[in-house]
Amino acid sequence: MQPNSDEGGTEAQAKDVCLRLLTDRARSRHELETKLAAKGFTPAVATAVLDRLTAAKLVDDAAFAEQWVHSRHTYSGKGKRAIGLELRNKGVSGVHAQNALDQIDSDDERERATELVRKKCRTLTLPSASDPDARAERDKIVRRLVGMLARRGYSQGMAFGVVKSELDKLGADTEDFDGDRFG
Repeated sequence: MQPNSDEGGTEAQAKDVCLRLLTDRARSRHELETKLAAKGFTPAVATAVLDRLTAAKLVDDAAFAEQWVHSRHTYSGKGKRAIGLELRNKGVSGVHAQNALDQIDSDDERERATELVRKKCRTLTLPSASDPDARAERDKIVRRLVGMLARRGYSQGMAFGVVKSELDKLGADTEDFDGDRFG
């Protein structure tokens, strides 16, 4: 590994930076390229090091995408749309991202959304039917729950359906629900 010109650093230094970053968690090639550029390594040095790390299977965007999708869906409760955006921001190709996102089917996504709503409902107090402001309070709860799911990347239709179903199970009056009112 030869030292580079007076700019940047050597390939050995760049490799050390990458290996340190990879000890924390898997990273996409784009993330590593960005880190190396921020530390002043030339594109030639970064490419040489990343090509070697890819050949050694230490950098693999397809495997990274699969791990990321599993982790973000399972532990952070993210929906496919949000995870897809995160993968794009990390420089993962559309093909790798789509293949990884295919791990999550609509039933998995609905199940995870339901778990999130149930968890949130444990801390909510639903208004009683005799309360004159019951409908307004219930609508506020619906907006809060649908918004929570939307921020995590679930579609509005799925979010609304899950919230309505879970509120029905809790005994809330949802007969007059109109999904358009909460959009």
